[in-house]
Amino acid sequence: MIALIGPTASGKTDLAIKFALKNGYEILSLDSLSIYKEIDIASAKPSKNELNLVKHYGVNEIYPNEKFDVMKFIDIYEKIKDKKIIIVGGTSFYLKALLTGISPMPKISEEIKKEALKYGWDFLNKLDSKYASKIKPQDKYRISKGIEIYLSTNTAPSQYFANNPPKPIIKNCKIYEIAVDRATLRERIRLRTQKMFEMGLIDEVAFLEAKYRDRTLPALKAIGIKEVLDYFDGIYDKNELYEKIVVNTARLAKRQQTFNKTQFLEKVSLPLARLENIL
Repeated sequence: MIALIGPTASGKTDLAIKFALKNGYEILSLDSLSIYKEIDIASAKPSKNELNLVKHYGVNEIYPNEKFDVMKFIDIYEKIKDKKIIIVGGTSFYLKALLTGISPMPKISEEIKKEALKYGWDFLNKLDSKYASKIKPQDKYRISKGIEIYLSTNTAPSQYFANNPPKPIIKNCKIYEIAVDRATLRERIRLRTQKMFEMGLIDEVAFLEAKYRDRTLPALKAIGIKEVLDYFDGIYDKNELYEKIVVNTARLAKRQQTFNKTQFLEKVSLPLARLENIL
């Protein structure tokens, strides 16, 4: 099993498909937006033809109003772990989770989930300041998870995770990274954003908003979608919308590069052209 990582728009999809076709591999996507059905353009998802050429997992698995987290990604992996798989994508946090493991979560009832929603960051900080210090007060998801652990186990989250350390899920995985300089990446982002507009990005987001009518859905907060929603609200004109998506995508790419640099110390990092020659 191997993994191919790199920032958004660096060329991972094309390289992975070429490798898979040449070596008889299938692809597990590491993209947190391609997981959703109906989000095809904003996610820069592989085309229908590409999806037909190579079997993909982690693509078109759920609808935008369904919940998705790292545990569900691990479930997808567990079902295909005996296949010849190349793991590909920009959401490297999922790859990190496979390599380091995730602490097993306690069974949490629907009643406790509802109860946890009554509390906020201040409550979590009082019962476990160490855990709360790592979470932003606006991060309702992680706050609720911490409180759910406490309500289910009567144990502070920090202590619970100390008692239940993670175990690696993947033990052997060679990691390849597409190294790309900032100027080249910015140009690739501009070209991809232009292509997204030409393919009908605005119409896709209009469809999503009309169908789901809930802008708080995580899927509708993704880059490329949230900016179009602001455009609908009159915050940007079309030129400003394009530039805003480019800028926010570039910022995301920089965060991805920083994560990959700090979290994956043992990897082969080369420009796209050189990786094409060795993969």
